Amino acid sequence: MAVYDVIVLGVGGMGSAAAYHLARRGARVLGLEQFGVAHDRGSSHARTRVIRQAYFEGPDYVPLLFRAYDLWHELERAAGTTLLTRTGALHLGAPEAEGVAGAALSARTHRIPHEMLDAAEIRKRYPVLRPQPGQVALLEYEAGILNPEQCVSTHIDLARRAGADLHFDEAVTSWTARPDRVSVRSDRGTYEAGHLVVTAGPWAGQLLQNLGVPLEVTRAVLYWFEPRARVEEFKRLPIYMWEDHGKYAYGFPYLEGQGLKVGFHHVFAEVTTPQTIRRQVGDDEKARMRDHLASLMPDAAGGLLATATCMYTNTPDLHFIIDRHPAHETVTVACGFSGHGFKFASVVGEVLADLALQGRTAQPIGLFALSRFRSPGALKRPLPRQDHVPGGGARRQAT
Repeated sequence: MAVYDVIVLGVGGMGSAAAYHLARRGARVLGLEQFGVAHDRGSSHARTRVIRQAYFEGPDYVPLLFRAYDLWHELERAAGTTLLTRTGALHLGAPEAEGVAGAALSARTHRIPHEMLDAAEIRKRYPVLRPQPGQVALLEYEAGILNPEQCVSTHIDLARRAGADLHFDEAVTSWTARPDRVSVRSDRGTYEAGHLVVTAGPWAGQLLQNLGVPLEVTRAVLYWFEPRARVEEFKRLPIYMWEDHGKYAYGFPYLEGQGLKVGFHHVFAEVTTPQTIRRQVGDDEKARMRDHLASLMPDAAGGLLATATCMYTNTPDLHFIIDRHPAHETVTVACGFSGHGFKFASVVGEVLADLALQGRTAQPIGLFALSRFRSPGALKRPLPRQDHVPGGGARRQAT
């Protein structure tokens, strides 16, 4: 039986970063991943991810974001590559919309460089956009794009160089924990370690059934379009997040070889499981995205180049879980990243190494403690309204 200091269960966005930070500190690390390197079966793929600092989800996230930026740049230097491309970001909507007001609160609280634009100024600077009268945008300057597959592969490469033993195409079948030891069984063998880190993405709920927190997996759809015209102007766009009448959408500038990527966030999302997710994208879904683009960017929806699906793993309050397992001191869990976690992968990896090796971290992760769900009614807080979808489980709607 192979024995390690730490076993990392799931080597995707968070797990690859954890393996890297553990190995570079000299820990004997085993990583177990049921699919291949930087696979497209979970939540860390599709070529682009947003990274931003004016975080509408709450100012408490921002210190972690500052550290995440530092660590992404540190990883770039170590690997001699570029992972983060600065584009700026537009938070569009009514002044009181959560995406705008929340971003403004975080920007003011942490003195993040930004400016506010009215609808006329938005149209002047970005002629392909058509904001509605009365809508505004917060423009933050340091936001940008991460390449998720490249980020995961880079963490994996550097973890291996530091001595990590990473196994791919090896599925975990069970794990057990004792006060001083954990044991993990896979379809290839059994391994022991002093500590287990579970970063299993959409599979976390199935592996952590006694965690005491319901984790809901939903299907998200991604679209890539070739604009009808004005491609050069689409190339100069920042990333954008647009909130309109309770529906939240996002998009990226036009990228050569990819086109214009867009998607909805926590809207029209079917409840699913990793085993049953519907990978095909229906004509009704494509038409709905075209309707969105017709409202905001009429020239955007030319030919549809590609579609893809990924999964969000949602907690009841849509904040992350990063904590020790409540029943096992030798197990740390990081899950429920609720569709907005990948940008934090670099710092989450550092935090997980801290918790596994030291039992504590200097990073501010109190927001993500499991204890928040122990108060009366905490697990009764509703997620966005569920509507039944024939043949497709439930569909999440914005409230």
